[in-house]
Amino acid sequence: MSLGLYVLPAGSIDTQSPHTEDEIYYVVGGRGAIVVAGEQRPVQSGSIVFVAKEVEHRFVDIAEDLSILVFFAPEHEPQ
Repeated sequence: MSLGLYVLPAGSIDTQSPHTEDEIYYVVGGRGAIVVAGEQRPVQSGSIVFVAKEVEHRFVDIAEDLSILVFFAPEHEPQ
């Protein structure tokens, strides 16, 4: 598993594309929305969002600078 900090300033455009790993986003600060597989929902401090691998997603309508912890889960190798 890996972890990163994703920062999006107010009014910016999130240009990410689907990833090959499942992700969990934890919003540390800010306010906006996220679109996951065509469904939009608001996010703010304390929001947690799961995004499965290969699913289209991006943050939109960023009203306040967003600081987001993102956790990536590596693919499991068959044993």
